[in-house]
Amino acid sequence: MEISPNKTAAFLASLHPRNNAQRLFAVFIGVLMVSGAGVILTDSLVWLGIPAAFLGFVVLLADWRWVYYILLFTLAFSREIPLPGGLSMDVPSEPLMLILLGCFGVNLLLKRSGITARYWAHPLMIIIATMLVWASVSAFSSVDSGKSIKYLLAKTWYIIPFVFVTLNIVRRPADVWRLVAFYAASASITVIYTAIRHAPHGFSFDSINPSIQPFYLNHVIYAAVLALLLPYTFYAARSTPPGAKRIAWRTAQWILLFGVLLSYTRASIMALPLAGFFYLAIRWRLTAFVLIGAVVAAVGGALYFVHQNNYMLYAPDFEKTIFNGKDFEKHLEATYKLEDLSGMERLYRWVAAARMISDKPITGSGPATFYPEYKRYTVKSFRTYVSDNPEHSTTHNYFLLQLAEQGIPGFLLFATLLCTTLLMVQRLYHRTQSPEYRHVVLAAGLSLFIIIFHLLLNEIIEVDKTGSFFFIGLALLMRTEEWIDNEQLSA
Repeated sequence: MEISPNKTAAFLASLHPRNNAQRLFAVFIGVLMVSGAGVILTDSLVWLGIPAAFLGFVVLLADWRWVYYILLFTLAFSREIPLPGGLSMDVPSEPLMLILLGCFGVNLLLKRSGITARYWAHPLMIIIATMLVWASVSAFSSVDSGKSIKYLLAKTWYIIPFVFVTLNIVRRPADVWRLVAFYAASASITVIYTAIRHAPHGFSFDSINPSIQPFYLNHVIYAAVLALLLPYTFYAARSTPPGAKRIAWRTAQWILLFGVLLSYTRASIMALPLAGFFYLAIRWRLTAFVLIGAVVAAVGGALYFVHQNNYMLYAPDFEKTIFNGKDFEKHLEATYKLEDLSGMERLYRWVAAARMISDKPITGSGPATFYPEYKRYTVKSFRTYVSDNPEHSTTHNYFLLQLAEQGIPGFLLFATLLCTTLLMVQRLYHRTQSPEYRHVVLAAGLSLFIIIFHLLLNEIIEVDKTGSFFFIGLALLMRTEEWIDNEQLSA
């Protein structure tokens, strides 16, 4: 039986994909055929992973919000693992960040990022971009280019998921409380886990660090995570109607507070009442005066210590500088007597950082290079029992770290970001009449204040568990600003 050319042409035309779904199916069939041929020719089942990876990629492009929520839930459980070359990676958080980075990049090319022009030109976004540019400039003169490049890459896969993807996902206040719920739930689980391990030791001061393992590097990171989440749980409960959900938020709030108090972390315990005072500063429009006071105090303190080498007056007595691991009260007493080991070790590194700044005031030593560079600048009079620094920690003051590693321009850019953000919190609080928007502003603003306060004694922005919510807080403020603008236009 002879088949006419017209019927053949019609049949072939019917096989041609007519829409995106059919084209995708055709591509998948092609991937299956290539995979099957690979299995046959190489006698290896590895080729079967290609169709699975293809399907996973398609699912991610269709809806990748679930990766974001998984990232938030697993943040509390992530652990640092060593990599070749002296580098490290937080798992599973950083691999998930890389997946989100790829998904956002593809959606940006497809013009489906959900990020409008107002966000690309937002002052906070411009400052963040300028900070990255300056960090790149500083990296050119870095004493260790490998570490500096890794720092720049890590910043990229922090900023994209936690700023841009957050902006994409958060479209209304309910989305804010949903994303916080994932992290608050996992953090609460770690508090319960810690309490179970801590209780047999009588909740003693010296047993808190072993009790939080393996999820946290030390009790400072543990307490900082719980403290920064408390404003969110407080205002989430206030934004939720009476019922089971509000009870859940209140329960999480008390669990987190319980964890902070039994972490014996001075910075986190102090940060909570200070956040209350900052709320009053916001309400009474005093934020600018608070910032001016902080700048005057910082400049005045720096001038005092530099003048005639007054800092040498505070050199510790090596024999009297101890760690009161058994007694938290003695630990606090040693703090104000300048005999506490951790406090004096901070002073040891701050002096080294100050000398690094005077040596390279413009470009600094390069991002992520403070250790071991600072050891060349130390003053032996400030040395303590733990100055060997086997854990490779840095300054324990993020502002000094910025000055030492990225010079005065890098520090000024970071300080500008913080001041702009805190002033923005006050401005948004007074611009809106919506309790719902105001709750989001206060939750993000007070959480950012707690993070900033911790930066005086630690570098928690460089830690995935805490740095994530620094960038999320910035994104939430930018999104809330848009809501408030629309609210006023509607009015």
